[in-house]
Amino acid sequence: MRTFRRISATAALLCGGLALAAPNDFKIQILGNPTDPDTLRATIANANFQAFAKQMGAALVSSDLTPPGTLGHSGFSAAMELSVVSLKGISRGETPPTGPWFIMPTENTFQGSFLLPGVHIRKGLPWSFEIGTKVGWIDKSDMVVGTLEAKWAGNEGFAYLPDVAVRFHATRLFNTRDFELGAGGLDFSVGKKWAIGGMITLTPYGGWDLTFVGASTPRLVDFQPDRTEAQSYASQYAQFNNAGVYKEVALLANAHNRFYGGARFIGGVIQIVAEVSITGVGETDTVSESLNTQLPAVLAFNVSLGLDF
Repeated sequence: MRTFRRISATAALLCGGLALAAPNDFKIQILGNPTDPDTLRATIANANFQAFAKQMGAALVSSDLTPPGTLGHSGFSAAMELSVVSLKGISRGETPPTGPWFIMPTENTFQGSFLLPGVHIRKGLPWSFEIGTKVGWIDKSDMVVGTLEAKWAGNEGFAYLPDVAVRFHATRLFNTRDFELGAGGLDFSVGKKWAIGGMITLTPYGGWDLTFVGASTPRLVDFQPDRTEAQSYASQYAQFNNAGVYKEVALLANAHNRFYGGARFIGGVIQIVAEVSITGVGETDTVSESLNTQLPAVLAFNVSLGLDF
């Protein structure tokens, strides 16, 4: 019996630990209540959600780590990737009615950057096509990032001409609480592979990525999660007080420009890629011009280590 109690206590502790939110999990209630009776507070809350979506959406697609040339119809590549994404908060000059202005509503105080490790698999196809998938996760969180991509190299493999390609990509953030976030876009890149004796090549490349970001809160968000059970059942509609949804950030209405550059080194089957990326995300768009704020650019440093066959 004593052993059973010990096992039960251990299980309870483990389950309790799993229920706790990780430091970089998002708690969007911090952004403010969009159904606040005060119109100004509600407007700022929606602007906060929009700023968060723009910044985070840009962060999720801030790496390419592939030159424009494809793998060839029988080619295959598997790589471990790591992105260090820098996100800066902004200040309106004074404290808004809702309190300090957050664009990264993490459980713990956001430190200004986060790590985004992942695994990237690509497969070459005939006629200079290539498909790929990437699975990553936000460090110190329970959130997973999934990406699907397809690329076509309109020009590649010529001795004196650069490789040119177009890439379509779609990304979704999974295991979020209270909100949905996704991004997609078209990526145009140019680069040139240079042989350095034997089996070593160096490929510098650069490109422009037109990215679209969308976000929504498909269910009511509770802005008073600490309410007691008695308060919830005080009246028929008490549980719906201080609850609402943010204004949707429409995918096609939020286009961002990402510029990037990098280089890939291949020695035998080992490939190493380093890349830097910067994305301008524009400004918030509210009903009040005085509340619109220019958002800082999203800066990312990306590296990849993998096998190329």
